[in-house]
Amino acid sequence: MAQPSVVVLDYGSGNLRSAVRAVERAGASVELTSDMDAALAADGLLVPGVGAYEACMKGLREIRGERIIGRRLSGGRPVLGICVGMQILFARGVEHGVETEGCDEWPGVVERLQAPIVPHMGWNTLDVPEGTELFAGVEDERFYFVHSYGVRTWELVTNDRTKAPLVTWAEHGGDRFVAAVENGALSATQFHPEKSGDAGAALLRNWVQSLKSA
Repeated sequence: MAQPSVVVLDYGSGNLRSAVRAVERAGASVELTSDMDAALAADGLLVPGVGAYEACMKGLREIRGERIIGRRLSGGRPVLGICVGMQILFARGVEHGVETEGCDEWPGVVERLQAPIVPHMGWNTLDVPEGTELFAGVEDERFYFVHSYGVRTWELVTNDRTKAPLVTWAEHGGDRFVAAVENGALSATQFHPEKSGDAGAALLRNWVQSLKSA
């Protein structure tokens, strides 16, 4: 059976090679590109992100990345966001008084963590919901975070026709924030699975395996 194909979206956000290598080790054939046709055609799309929300959205829009994400999701095609690549999926981000519109796939605001020590840097456990597929087998493991901003309130309202998203939470300095979301074809993690050792590798394998049946 052929390996699932994954595009790691290149929009100028940080060192992407570690993400490429991690997804390759998870069993996928990986291409790092900003090409829209390639990103739309792949079995899976991984959206990385480091740095400032505003800069990430600027880079994403320059390659029409928000359109790529939207078109994939409208066709039920899997997308995985990581770190700021998760944050930009929400409606907006506020950093240093600057408000930036995001991709608006989920309502909600990315804001500074209200913890005594910021950034939140290091290993942390998660509060994982029942029914997770992304965290299957690693529900009780620790994952590696590096961030100062996050989504502190989940605002999405669902109806009878919509399956409720599975939201995973974490806590830092008494402040609770969204650590991951599984919502049909769209999944995302605030932590870095590619830096999270065996647990992160298992999570990426879970995602890559899911592409075969998507």
